[in-house]
Formats: sequence, C-alpha cells, structure tokens
Amino acid sequence: MATAMDLKLFKVFKAVVEAGGFTAAQTELNIGLAAISKQISDLEIRLGMRLCTRGREKFGLTEQGKVIYQASLDLFVALDDFRGRLGNVRGELLGDLNIAVIDNTCTDPNSPLVQVLKGLQAKAPKARLRLNVAPLEEIEQGILKGRFAAGIVPVYGDKSEFEVLPLYRETAELYCSSEHPFFALRDEDIDDLQLAQAEYIEHAYAAHQDKFKPGALRNMSAIATQVEAVGMLVMTGRYLGYLPNHWARSYVERGQMRAVKPRSFRISTPFKLLYRQHVPRNPLLEVFLQLIQDNVGDNVTVMPHSQ
Repeated sequence: MATAMDLKLFKVFKAVVEAGGFTAAQTELNIGLAAISKQISDLEIRLGMRLCTRGREKFGLTEQGKVIYQASLDLFVALDDFRGRLGNVRGELLGDLNIAVIDNTCTDPNSPLVQVLKGLQAKAPKARLRLNVAPLEEIEQGILKGRFAAGIVPVYGDKSEFEVLPLYRETAELYCSSEHPFFALRDEDIDDLQLAQAEYIEHAYAAHQDKFKPGALRNMSAIATQVEAVGMLVMTGRYLGYLPNHWARSYVERGQMRAVKPRSFRISTPFKLLYRQHVPRNPLLEVFLQLIQDNVGDNVTVMPHSQ
C-alpha cells in the first residue's frame, strides 16, 4: 500500500511530467530545483527503476517512466473518486476537478463556462478547481489518459472515444488589419483574383470545408497554431486570417481590423464538452456536468453515470 510519502513523491513526479521538466515544475510545486530532483531520485530508488532523463539531457520519460506516469494518473483519479464519495457521505463536495479549455475563448458570450464555474463554486466551496488552457490534441489525450476530467474544445469530426455534449457555436470570419490594402476597399471591390493573390494564415479554423469556396484564398504563406498568433500576424498588415468574431471585436471597434467579405468567408465552429466514456464519475464531475446542462439548455443530455 502506498504511504503518505509515496503519494507525495508520485505527486511531484506527475507535476514534473506535466510541466515538461524539473525547472518548469518549480512554480506548480512551489519548491526548488534541488528538492524536486531529490524527490524524483527518492521515487526512483523506491521503485528500483529510472523514470526520466535529466541534467544536460533533454527531459523525457523512460519506458518504465511512461508506465508509472499513467499508473500515477489512475492512482490520483481513484483518490479523487474516494474523496468525492467520502464527501458525499458527509454531505460535502470535496476533491479536485481538472478541466481543460482551448485558448482565447473567455471573450465569447456564448460560452457557458464562466457561469458554470460560478455555480460550481457555490455548490462545492471546499473543492479545488484546476482550469487548464491547452492545445486541442493535448486536451483530448489528457482526457483519455485521465489527466483531465473534461475539456471544452472545438470539434471538427467524429469523437467516438468520448462522451460529447454540444455547448455552443463560435463564429469566425476573415480579417485584415488597417495596414492591409483590403482595409480601405469595399467588399464588392475585392475580386477573386485579388483574393487568390492575397497572403493568408493557415490555422485550425481553416480545417473546415467552409473555407474551400469559389474565390477562396490559395496563397498560404504563414502558419499559426493559436488564435493570438493569428491575430499578431494579421496586425502586421501583410496577411489575412480567420479569427473568432468575439476575439477580434475590440480591434474592430478601435479601427485596427475589419472582416473581409463576411458573407463569403464565415466559419461556424461547434464547441463541445468531452469526457471519458465508460468510467466512474466522481460527484464533483457529476455536479459540473449537471451545471453544464442547466446553463446550455434542452439540447444537452448528460449520459447516465457508469458504475
């Protein structure tokens, strides 16, 4: 059986892996580099195996380390479930709830997340919430491996490995900055040849088939992985790029950006909540899912709890 010391060491190991290294884990753990290194060494001694590379080598997990990391995720999920059940007996909601969301969605008035978090704070004041901002692929893998209890993400295709709840749709349009030649032109004065020659930014939004229309952009000359990166490139005045309308609104109001031919270049992205199928859910996650349903409406149905 794991002792309190063992659990502490596993917690340190988990934090190091998720931070991507010893140095990056210092803020999360609030301890120094030497202490982290010693505790990982202590864990390796207890287990009798090397878990990761460090020092001058780039941080990485050994094959044994990968297995132990996944086992530690399962361990802490089980502990959270135990705390939740214990709290339920006492009439309290306890434990951790680890939720993930992609970047730059806070300004979307259609997102229910802020209201849901307010409701969760009211219903579970003693619970500890961890809200993470991460790329789509990391969120999906984190949910499947048990790192995140749930995630709110744009969904472009079938997600059969998850339980999926529809939440809202985000509208994105094609934007240019005030320094771009298109800014001073009327939409009707921008023809297909000009569009074909214009440089644009490839981004996840461009994965939509909606983008491939007559007169669509063809001259992809920059790539960005996040909304803010697209915005920075658009602001250079060289590129066109798809941006969520809620994110671009403040730039439009200041006269720094405008949408280009919004009737032709508009993308509607479904955002959904993902969580794992066929696994027990602790009471804290159950409350979170119920709050999602209450804030989104009748189009959301939470699947029955897997036992």
